[in-house]
Amino acid sequence: MVRINRFLAQCNLGSRRNVEKLIIDGKISVNGLIVKDLSTQIDPENDIINYNGKNIKAAQKNIYLILNKPKKYLVSKYDKFGRKTVYDLLPDFGVHLFSIGRLDYMSSGLLLFTNDGDFSEKLIHPRFKLPKVYKVKVKGCLNNEQINKLRNGIIIYGKKTLPAIIHMKNKLEYSTILKITLFEGRKRQIRYMIKEIGSEVMELKRLQVGNIKLGKLPVGMWRMLKPNEVVKLASRKLSGSKFGKLG
Repeated sequence: MVRINRFLAQCNLGSRRNVEKLIIDGKISVNGLIVKDLSTQIDPENDIINYNGKNIKAAQKNIYLILNKPKKYLVSKYDKFGRKTVYDLLPDFGVHLFSIGRLDYMSSGLLLFTNDGDFSEKLIHPRFKLPKVYKVKVKGCLNNEQINKLRNGIIIYGKKTLPAIIHMKNKLEYSTILKITLFEGRKRQIRYMIKEIGSEVMELKRLQVGNIKLGKLPVGMWRMLKPNEVVKLASRKLSGSKFGKLG
């Protein structure tokens, strides 16, 4: 026996959070009866689980890959305006592949993809505080007060951000290059943080997620994660004894 939300996360329907919404919205039935209780226990071998008129089974093959996202690509399956999406860069693996986290349209760099809902949940849930490293070019020459505000946390969406690791890599005449390590993943977080200190993001590139580095992977290209990379990422055994040394 297994909980229905755990089972659905293995069925190519999305992350654990997404499948839990399907259950709550009454879109899942077991043996012909709608279930809305996330703790419902099922027998995958004998029970008939149905979604959108189709019986569903757990995926037989889990996929884990990294993509170097270019700018001006949406992290979405489709776009009503016909813009390019990251899925245009990936082959059809015959499973429902979804991104673990997102990057906005003008941002670039490391994106992780999987069809393993449990794995995705381990990485995106706030309690795990998975470190993510970014190279960020901002407008103007930032001062120490602005840098310290970024380090200590800034109010966005009505809530203070977690402390971040900030390294000033280069200060140019009209811009500053920062290396930022975050331990959470709010929507457009870095852009809003930089805006709150009176500046603006000019370029943003994600370099690393946990122990997975972008490295020399060319823009627009992808590769499968190695088994040991998946194990380390899922078990939280991150490279380096301090997060400040990531990347």
